Amino acid sequence: MTKSAGGISRYRLGSSYVTLVVSVSLVLFLLGILGMVLINARQLSDYFRESLSFTIMLKEDAREADIRMLQKELDARPYVKQTEYVSKDEAAVKLTEELGEDFLDFLGYNPLMPTIDVYLLAEYTHPDSVIKLEKVITEYPVVDEVYYQESILNLINDNVRKITLFLLIISVLLFLIAMTIINNTIRLSIYSKRFLINTMQLIGANRSFIRKPFIFRSLFFGFLAALIAIGLLMGLMYLIEKEFFTLFTYENINLFLLLCLALAVAGVVINAVSTFFAVNRYLGIHEDKLYY
Repeated sequence: MTKSAGGISRYRLGSSYVTLVVSVSLVLFLLGILGMVLINARQLSDYFRESLSFTIMLKEDAREADIRMLQKELDARPYVKQTEYVSKDEAAVKLTEELGEDFLDFLGYNPLMPTIDVYLLAEYTHPDSVIKLEKVITEYPVVDEVYYQESILNLINDNVRKITLFLLIISVLLFLIAMTIINNTIRLSIYSKRFLINTMQLIGANRSFIRKPFIFRSLFFGFLAALIAIGLLMGLMYLIEKEFFTLFTYENINLFLLLCLALAVAGVVINAVSTFFAVNRYLGIHEDKLYY
């Protein structure tokens, strides 16, 4: 009978540990997914910003040497990602492909002007920066005018700010929810051992001696839960990379490693702190209150 009761007790104890590890690992996994979204949100916003270009309309009588010199000067600027020169003939070919017919036969001449498409780095695509750059470029003698879609540029910047703010709010809320779930899970685990804590106090064990094994065990389970969460994240990352192989760059891999480290630290620290306060709750409590 005693062996049977001991087996049931060990089974319940083991089940509570498994529940704790699984619960914490799933919460950390959700935090990790949000972290991956935040990491790639920046790259995605940069991609949309850098895909926008403004077009430099060149004068029709501009010499090829002057145009190439202007393009080289623009490429040397720290805020320019790349430039693309489109001659009159190339512009005519592109327009013919878009229209599906040769407009040159109809007009008898090529009315298009040579252009340079300029793609800026993401941090320089704000409207104020583009306006300043426009003033600088129009001072070149070969430049006729500068054209860019101001409405789309403003729309992208506004939406990026809104999405960033939304993700930050969601991140804070999810982190608070995660801490609450982990804390409640650990409190339930410690609650099942409240009589053991009381017994240890009755035989003269001090607070530090009682807390130590619980905290060490919590540190181990927190680290184990973090490893499980990281493993799930790596599996998810592998599946995503198979479908979107350009999603993760070298910089993102480094950020992902930092995210894994942050999850490990979060799992260990949150578990340890929650265990500390959960055990303290039952230290010095009157025996009658252990039944409530």
